[in-house]
Amino acid sequence: MPEPVATPRVWAGAFLGSGLLVGGVNQALGPGEPLVHLAALSVLAAALGARARLGAVPGIACLCWLFFNAFGIPPAGVLTWSAPVDLQRMFLLLGAALTGTLVARVASARTAYRRIPPPAP
Repeated sequence: MPEPVATPRVWAGAFLGSGLLVGGVNQALGPGEPLVHLAALSVLAAALGARARLGAVPGIACLCWLFFNAFGIPPAGVLTWSAPVDLQRMFLLLGAALTGTLVARVASARTAYRRIPPPAP
């Protein structure tokens, strides 16, 4: 398994990827499809989390949420905060990024464990 990518690069990927993803979904389906936006951003967060260190996970979730909140739900371009709903969305994105990171770390640990030679008799 490759080493995790540096945190600033992962955050740059989250920034660019979220913007492109939300813009693409808006062009294809329109801005009134928050579930599609949220599902797509969750997949992006998990994919980025798989290449990130654990410390980068909150930044990935925040950047994905910012693009979702600002451009994925109407009114476009306006950040809003509705505590119960936005907290759930934040935790969903955080969970997706964390899941991606943990799955990648477990796979890396399993690969490293399999490379250990058996003890000599």
